[in-house]
Amino acid sequence: MSTVRTTDFGTGVLSRAAALIHTLLTVEALLLLTTAPGLAGLLLLRPDPSNLPLAAVCLLPLGPALSAALYALHHRGRDLTALHPARAYRRGWRLNALPALTLWAPLLGWLTVIAFTLTHFSATGLPGWWAALLAVIGAGSLLWGAHALVLTSLFAFRARDTARLAAYFLLRHGRATLAAASLLVLVAASAAWLTEALPALLAAPLLLSWLHSSRPVITQTREEFTA
Repeated sequence: MSTVRTTDFGTGVLSRAAALIHTLLTVEALLLLTTAPGLAGLLLLRPDPSNLPLAAVCLLPLGPALSAALYALHHRGRDLTALHPARAYRRGWRLNALPALTLWAPLLGWLTVIAFTLTHFSATGLPGWWAALLAVIGAGSLLWGAHALVLTSLFAFRARDTARLAAYFLLRHGRATLAAASLLVLVAASAAWLTEALPALLAAPLLLSWLHSSRPVITQTREEFTA
């Protein structure tokens, strides 16, 4: 008679690894699918500063898609017999698309203004230190956006409360902010030196790493700012 218990199926190391791979592949596929129109538009644009506003429009679907992916990865199943990543992604999209876009659209607009100013800086007549200041503000805005996207993906706060919490965590959890900065540098470097498609193809594992580094932010938010 076999002594293997059926309750053990799907809970071993190999099963958990298979469950993780399945979840990552599914989330990656859905992320690419939901951002396909914008990504296609980006491919058609010439790398010219005058196209920055159009590039921002093409990137609008990315915010809700990233939010849905973060939600699905956060709620991923560890048991091979109970995997529903596509369902979790759809639920994340349904819950978070509008809240994410409420924060993502202004952030994109602000970053577009900064990028456009930097690419035409010689025409502004401003001193050189303004360019450095704008670059620092842009980097800080990106990191704020990273925290805001995690918070709006996993919690049901009002947009202004999410914005304030993201600003608070920017300095409160310096290690999480530094991890987000490292991931952004990695994405930018891989796109610049290898291929622009690489960050898109590796989006799911990058987002999982992002979630892992955001655990202190998620834990404190759950313990101190939710009922």
